[in-house]
Amino acid sequence: MTTITVQINDEITAVPASLSLTDLLIHLRYQEHNFAVAINEAFVPRSQYEKTSIQTDDRIEIVAPMQGG
Repeated sequence: MTTITVQINDEITAVPASLSLTDLLIHLRYQEHNFAVAINEAFVPRSQYEKTSIQTDDRIEIVAPMQGG
């Protein structure tokens, strides 16, 4: 299996090549959590996850909403 290197929440990680963002989140077991995603500092709407391809050296931030005030 071919892998690529990406940065996820400031940690360098090897992941399978040719993943969509949806596939990556399933691979990382994020599919049941409430979160937002940015790739290379650009917010990705949930409606675009399946169409968004993960590329070598992408910087991916997965953040959970915080409560408080």
